[in-house]
Amino acid sequence: MSEFIDVPKDMEVQDLIVEKLLQRTGAEIEVRIVKRPRQYEAALFMNKKYLPGPPLPRPIETPSGETTHWMGVRPKIGLTAEEVDKILYEVNGINALYRITMKDTWGQEPDY
Repeated sequence: MSEFIDVPKDMEVQDLIVEKLLQRTGAEIEVRIVKRPRQYEAALFMNKKYLPGPPLPRPIETPSGETTHWMGVRPKIGLTAEEVDKILYEVNGINALYRITMKDTWGQEPDY
């Protein structure tokens, strides 16, 4: 059995990109590269449990302190510019390696 919880069936968890502890709760946060059917993405895990959300970090409308971006929904996890740069570098790099053009359609209505 996988060491990760609630991972979608079409997702293959791969390399660790960013790891941190939340100051308020002490929860372990990991951002990992995951393979989906058509592309590689970043996925967020809290204490080894998959948290759904966008495949790449999203900018915060009103950044506070060093936190400039977020990932996950309920809870949203804040990320620094340095962490975001590392995530984008890794995800874009592996997609480029396999000549994959990544499409980020999270939160958008399908165009039938």
